[in-house]
Amino acid sequence: MPDSRLRRARARVAAAIGASALLGTVAIAAGPVGSAQAAPRTAAAADCSAPYRIEQKLDGGTTWRMCWHYESKAGLVLDDVSYQPKGESAPIKVLTSAKLGQIHVPYDDGSNEYDDLTGQNFAQGLQQLDPAECPGGTIKTVRVPDAWDPDHPNVKGLCATTRARGHAYRMGEGGFGAGSENKVYQLQGKDLLVYTVNQVGWYEYITEWRFAGDGTMTMQVGATGTLSPMDYDAGDGRGWPIGKGAKDYATSHAHNVFWRLNFGLDGSPKSKVEQYDSKTTATSGRIPKTKTTRTKVTKELAGDAAAARWWRVVSTAGKNKDGHPRSYEIVPGHTTKYQGRSFTKHDVYFTDYNKCEQFASDNLRSCAAGKSVDKWVNGQTLKHPIVWVNIGFHHIARDEDQEPMPVHWQGFQLSPRDVTAMNPLTPPALSGHNGHTEEER
Repeated sequence: MPDSRLRRARARVAAAIGASALLGTVAIAAGPVGSAQAAPRTAAAADCSAPYRIEQKLDGGTTWRMCWHYESKAGLVLDDVSYQPKGESAPIKVLTSAKLGQIHVPYDDGSNEYDDLTGQNFAQGLQQLDPAECPGGTIKTVRVPDAWDPDHPNVKGLCATTRARGHAYRMGEGGFGAGSENKVYQLQGKDLLVYTVNQVGWYEYITEWRFAGDGTMTMQVGATGTLSPMDYDAGDGRGWPIGKGAKDYATSHAHNVFWRLNFGLDGSPKSKVEQYDSKTTATSGRIPKTKTTRTKVTKELAGDAAAARWWRVVSTAGKNKDGHPRSYEIVPGHTTKYQGRSFTKHDVYFTDYNKCEQFASDNLRSCAAGKSVDKWVNGQTLKHPIVWVNIGFHHIARDEDQEPMPVHWQGFQLSPRDVTAMNPLTPPALSGHNGHTEEER
């Protein structure tokens, strides 16, 4: 998008500020607000007081707890995320912090390239949410650091609610076929949903964090809003015709979204990282065999997803009731890898913690060894691993993107692996079915 992208963004926020001033909006203050600076500023309560605490007990007995604060560049940050399913006497700490690491937006024609978090005032574009957007939930007031209007920094912009997810599980037990006695165990689950909406130019980004009763976490960003009318160029040969005939072509571009995850499994930063690869061998006349091998990732890594590859972050401080180390598996969603920049050429990065390394590209702190995440992978031993996940989307516009644009989601999951000894939602009648339970014959 051309320079009008930022001008329009500021104009829309200014209008919203004016409206809130007329309505006399009053919100809870939290933290200082001032001029922009390289190190991200926050509006947070150091002791995680009530306005900055989220706690939700879900169907099936699982309770999620977390704190939050809001940075001047990354926007919403979740802190001290813990998970306590029924049967566990204490919360299981999972993440020390989680936030967006960058939204990199390069245009196909080479005319523009943006780092939306660090260069396009992503955090300052926080949108006020209507109660209808947070059904059954609570909208929390966010004090935006470095707000464009310092006299009106408070935005009712953080929704915490629950949302149906459908079947959490289903299992039939007993007879088979029509008319048989078949007891069915099933649970219709709900997720805890935490989200903000940030406007950058013509786009609005929905940053969504979902927490399920079985311990699964889903991180995704939804792009919506509208196509920029400034980006129609029928002569570059790279766009897609929008509107009648073939006169206006919307310029294609990429959205490369990074997340930064600081694990603290069982309260310790000293997690281990493991990579698993499966290989299938076919022999004529025989059923193919598949072998899975584990590689311990002991040094910083720029990782590439493969059809039969996955990674997990493993606790060094806790085990489940079966004696197995707790871990979380990284499950990437669909991605279109952008090859134009070195930092977007890999799907996941594991770097050792460095407080200077905060953004995957256009990193603002000068104490970091380089401006992007790929420069930080230099063979250092992983003692306190930070996980960076990169999910890309190549946006070739279509007629249906007008107007407003349907939400396009991109993201990934963190799936619990051996965090509990059984499905944490197991009904009492099946609680003894752990391990080999087949009756002797």
